[in-house]
Amino acid sequence: MGRVVSFLYGLICYAIFFCTFLYAIGFVANLIVPKSIDSAPVVPLGAAILTNAVLLTIFALQHSVMARQGFKSVWTKVVPRQVERSTFVLFASAALLLLFWKWEPIGGVIWEVHNPSARMALQGISFLGWMIVLISTFLIDHFDLFGLRQVFLHLMGKPYTPPQFTARGWYGRVRHPIYLGFIVAFWATPTMTIAHLLFAVATTLYILVAIQLEERDMIRVHGARYEAYRGQVSMLMPSLLKKASGTDALRG
Repeated sequence: MGRVVSFLYGLICYAIFFCTFLYAIGFVANLIVPKSIDSAPVVPLGAAILTNAVLLTIFALQHSVMARQGFKSVWTKVVPRQVERSTFVLFASAALLLLFWKWEPIGGVIWEVHNPSARMALQGISFLGWMIVLISTFLIDHFDLFGLRQVFLHLMGKPYTPPQFTARGWYGRVRHPIYLGFIVAFWATPTMTIAHLLFAVATTLYILVAIQLEERDMIRVHGARYEAYRGQVSMLMPSLLKKASGTDALRG
């Protein structure tokens, strides 16, 4: 029964993540969702900036702290190891849903593109960024990344082994295509408001910090192998001149 419960828990966490991911696209692109990044302002500018900064900080702290190996070693004494990743996904989704719920639009236009073709092109580039994010998760191991593989193996009574990950696809040209996809999705917009700019700047800064923390963990765990990968493949700017072949790109 414990195996079944763990599996159902993993499925629920994944479903919540998937709905949150779809909502995030609508939130950033101002499409379909009831409240988006640029809905009508309702509070004074100072209060809106403070609220949004707190929401972004909550997500950054949750994601950064719970992703660290030191935290995981302690956390798995409380949470069963097979659902540790699913629980991380659940908490990350909850932090994002809180951000979507309590986000305070600001208004004020930094730039606006009026040409219909140019607007469509920028929107297309933003959606391309989201596709880069999604495809990149499958180039490593989508179901392991979001906890489903762990609970499925536990259901089947099989031991968990981290997936072997090689520099497939664009991982041979850029080390962090998921982060790159987010940056593209957040910055490619035909209308850049103050709220959108705050969101884009804050998330980009967080990504740059998160990469340093993540790679420090990779070096601590994998040593020279990850150092070699870092030497071959650029961090965020895809290399057009060389491509790593068969490199062990190691995910923690």
